[in-house]
Amino acid sequence: MHSLPELRELERLIKLGAGHLESQVVCQVTAAAQTYPVYQLSLGNPDKSLPAIGFFGGIHGLERIGTQVLLCFLRGLITRLSWDKSLHHLLQEVRLVFMPLINPAGMADNTRCNFQGVDLMRNAPVEALGKVPFLLGGHRYSPRLPWYRGVLGSEMELENLALCRVVSDELLSRPFSIALDCHSGFGLRDRLWFPHAHSVHPISHLADILALEELFEQSHPNHRYLFEPQSLQYRTHGDIWDYLYLQAQQDPGKTFLPLTLEMGSWLWVKKNPRQLFSRHGMFNPTAQHRLQRVLRGHTVWLDFLIRAACGHENWLATGPRRCRQQERAVARWYRP
Repeated sequence: MHSLPELRELERLIKLGAGHLESQVVCQVTAAAQTYPVYQLSLGNPDKSLPAIGFFGGIHGLERIGTQVLLCFLRGLITRLSWDKSLHHLLQEVRLVFMPLINPAGMADNTRCNFQGVDLMRNAPVEALGKVPFLLGGHRYSPRLPWYRGVLGSEMELENLALCRVVSDELLSRPFSIALDCHSGFGLRDRLWFPHAHSVHPISHLADILALEELFEQSHPNHRYLFEPQSLQYRTHGDIWDYLYLQAQQDPGKTFLPLTLEMGSWLWVKKNPRQLFSRHGMFNPTAQHRLQRVLRGHTVWLDFLIRAACGHENWLATGPRRCRQQERAVARWYRP
């Protein structure tokens, strides 16, 4: 039995979902004489002509809340399968992919990086255009410093290679897909970041991001998410979602929208400043009622994304309308 609570819960969910849930170990990492599996779980229709959405978490081991949000959501889906006919109908039209714990060794060691000291969000072969913040933007000085990218010219880390295989096989192979990667630790608000992280130039699917935001605003007008490109806050080298988005661009007939949920942990620290004295507390809610509120609060967004992916043909803009929407999006996020 693994000592990591999140990994034990994940394996309990695999047993609970037997008969509905497909699972496989996509790689294994060894640290401190302990071997940790990295799981991929799948639900829904495997037909490659249908849309898909991937939920990812635990890339940074310190940010346990991202994994916990996904495990809580997945448990709800699995238990609903015993009685919710509408969920069964929905899963006939969409594919759901989960990798809730991509960096188990880092989480077990309570570190941001993986067992090699590499920050998996700075590890992809993508170079930023222009200056990046010192250290924060990614560096190759030493694995003893945070935000280390890895050795120049080396292959990506095992966890990232596994992530890329899953995204390529399950998402990029379909005409429409969304990815949501769950993190914490930036700001007083929950933010939804989209590429680019390496460049201030707008992505070609900016119109689709704006359409998704407006659809969510119409459906849930009281939400508190802030949509923005990551480069609006800072640029980085080696962003794994920039890398995968650029890979997807090689097939312009397909749409891939990678999003990062950046939960605003500064709000939790503001309400309880003593959390600053704990590495865990800087990135995760520690009070039980606050943890429960966070686990509840993102369910609406996750459920919305599944339904938006399923019905994407009804809200994606085409033709002249798409051009106008792209112009509005550029004015919204990239005005001088």
